[in-house]
Amino acid sequence: MNSPINPASQSAGFALFALGFRPFFLAAGVLAIVLLGLRLAVLQGGIAVGPLAPAVWHGHEMLFGFTVAVIAGFLLTAAQNWTGIRTPSGAPLAALFVLWLAGRLGFLVPGLPMEGIALVDLAFLPVLALVLAWPILKANQFKNYPFPIMLLTLAAANALVHLEALGWTATASLGLHLATYVVVTMMVVMGGRVVPSFTDNRLHTRARRWKLIEWLVPVVTLGALLAALIAPDSLVTALVAAIAAMVHGIRLAGWYTHKFWSVPLLWILHLGYAWIAVGFALLALSAAGMGTAAGSSLHAFTTGAIGVLTLGMMARVSLGHTGRLLEAPPVMMPAFVAINLAALIRVALPLFFPAAYAPSMAVAGLIWVAAFAVFVGVYAPMLLRPRVDGKPG
Repeated sequence: MNSPINPASQSAGFALFALGFRPFFLAAGVLAIVLLGLRLAVLQGGIAVGPLAPAVWHGHEMLFGFTVAVIAGFLLTAAQNWTGIRTPSGAPLAALFVLWLAGRLGFLVPGLPMEGIALVDLAFLPVLALVLAWPILKANQFKNYPFPIMLLTLAAANALVHLEALGWTATASLGLHLATYVVVTMMVVMGGRVVPSFTDNRLHTRARRWKLIEWLVPVVTLGALLAALIAPDSLVTALVAAIAAMVHGIRLAGWYTHKFWSVPLLWILHLGYAWIAVGFALLALSAAGMGTAAGSSLHAFTTGAIGVLTLGMMARVSLGHTGRLLEAPPVMMPAFVAINLAALIRVALPLFFPAAYAPSMAVAGLIWVAAFAVFVGVYAPMLLRPRVDGKPG
């Protein structure tokens, strides 16, 4: 049972490597600030970052740096809950975290050979997949087998980016889109599990689930994303993406209750999932020939769904797994609003006012930074210190 905050117990000890969510969530929050700050500086012409083209570096680090850190923290923590088998803590967890961190620093340290950067960065996801596969296989949890597979697919997408950086192929764009779509698939799977469950448990409601919709969700999701990779500008992609948008919208409507608007830790997750439906709708428009919708679709999935869901999940998981009540600190309310506002500006302004691309990037980036700065300021003490209820983890 979660306990209220005990100020005395917060001040004792150091627990950053007690469980996977701690180092990776804290690092993700910090990296979210640093990456957008550097991106805005690059756009202003003030600095150059790393050996990759600026847009490729930005996309790569937002996906394989920030997003993968959140995924790692969540899955390392969730797998222990799913299986009852301990996931890495202490020195093994610290070593895993350092491997991820080395991949980030490799792009920022001048003069390092690209081959070495690629070798280090490409190592993390396969190692993480193996670490997660062991308890899942040992517990014989068939429904969780896809997660190590998706991590290996992300590793393949990362390799496509590095192959272009090495001058061997022209596959960076394909790699970034593939990575985005794998993450969308992960969010669809996990969102379907946790969003209605968290809502029902907290509000004593019962989400509606229609068998046909739940059957269609993986079919149309994978169909639309594969079609977008193979034939991004085709009527087939437009049709399947439109169906995906409709199916996800219906699924989300089944989870709806007006009661969740009084609980920030719930509405942030519902809004995050809603961005997935928006992303598919814009993908359909892009495939049908609306050129300005392509970038907006991508950023509905990234700035919208990834940004909003990661902030909401990190906020909730960090409270529960540090022994606190599942009540977001009041200051997180404006952060939750801000992250959605950043997504709305990043998606809508370039779509309807293409000439406003540069200022919309700047404004959305600054609001994003503010949202994650609040998260880091509020949650860093929780993530660094032991659980307030004295339990391990």
